[in-house]
Amino acid sequence: MNRLARPAARRSAVRTLIAAAAAATLLVGCGGKDEKADAGKPSGGAAAPAAAFPVTLTNAWGRTEVEKKPLKVATVSDGDTSIALALGLVPVITPDVEDGGPVPEYKQRALTKLGAGKLKTYDDTDGTDFEAIAAEAPDIILGMNTWSMDTDYAKLAPIAPVVTFTDKKHADTLTWQERLKNVAKALGMTAEADKVIAANGKAIADAAAAHPEFKGKTYTYAVVHPEQLTFMSHADQDPGIFEQIGLRKTAKAASYSADKNSVSLENLDELEADVLLMTYPFGDNGLLSASELESNKLFQSLTVVKGKHYAVIPSENTLSSAVAYPDALSFPWIVEKLTPILAKAVAGK
Repeated sequence: MNRLARPAARRSAVRTLIAAAAAATLLVGCGGKDEKADAGKPSGGAAAPAAAFPVTLTNAWGRTEVEKKPLKVATVSDGDTSIALALGLVPVITPDVEDGGPVPEYKQRALTKLGAGKLKTYDDTDGTDFEAIAAEAPDIILGMNTWSMDTDYAKLAPIAPVVTFTDKKHADTLTWQERLKNVAKALGMTAEADKVIAANGKAIADAAAAHPEFKGKTYTYAVVHPEQLTFMSHADQDPGIFEQIGLRKTAKAASYSADKNSVSLENLDELEADVLLMTYPFGDNGLLSASELESNKLFQSLTVVKGKHYAVIPSENTLSSAVAYPDALSFPWIVEKLTPILAKAVAGK
C-alpha cells in the first residue's frame, strides 16, 4: 500500500482511512528547547559537490531551480517530514499532524537518533500555513505527499523552491521510493536515498526469510469504516508490505476494486482466506466494534476465524495508519511491528 501519502497519527487515523475508502490506495505541540538549533540539521554525511548544483526541478505547475545544496527544509505533509527525517534532516517547520498528541514511535526514534528536540510545527487545521513557513526562510519546501498542491503551489513557490509532482496524477500513484528519490535529487542526497531504500528492502527480505511459513498464504485485509466494512486488499490494491513479506491476495480480491469495496454483513464469507487481518481505526464511530463483529454468527463460522488465523492490526499505536501509508521512515518499523502479528495469525495462535 505504498502509494498512499500518509496523513499521520491521531486525526489521521480518521483522515487516512477516509481517504482510503474514497480513493482506496492513495499509497498521511510546541517546539522543544533545541528545535532552533536542530532544525535543518544535516545527516552528517558528505555534502553534495558544488558541481551537483544548480538543480532544475520541473513539476506540474512550472519549473524552479535549486541554486545550491539546501540545508533548511520545510514540509507541507507528514509524508514529506518522514522523507526529510529518513534522509537525516530535521525540518525547520512541519504541519502539526499529531495535534499536540504523542509522536509516533518511528518518528520519535528518528528524532532521537538525530539528537533533535520536538519538531517545530504549524497548525494545519485550516490547511498549509504559508506565513509560518515563510517565517522560517527555508531553502526548499517538500510537497511530495500532499493533495492540496494544486491550490498551494502558487503561494509556496515565492517562498522557496518546491519539490513536488511532475504530473498531478502522481499525487496518488507514486511509490514511497519514487517520492524519496525525487526529493533526494533536489537535496543532492541521491546516495543517501539509495541507502534508505536498500536498508528498507533488507528489512522486509530478512523478515520474509525468517518466516518461510508466510510464503503463498492468502490474506484478506479489511477496515471497518463508519459507513461500511471495506475490502482493502482488492485486486488493484498496491501489494505493499503484505505481499513483499510472502502473502498473496485471495481469489475474491478480483471481485473488488477501489470503487467497489464494501462487504455487507450478509456476505462476511467474502473475507475468507488463510489469514484475515482487520483494523478498527474509527473506534466507537465505526460501523461496528470488534466485539460486535466477532460475535456475529456468520463471522464465527468462517474457517479462518475458527482456525484462529484472524488478527486485528492496532490503530492506537498508529500501525494501521502506517500500514495504509508506508513511507521511507515508517517502513522498517511497520515490518518490525507487523511481522509478529502475522506470525501469530499464520500459526493460528
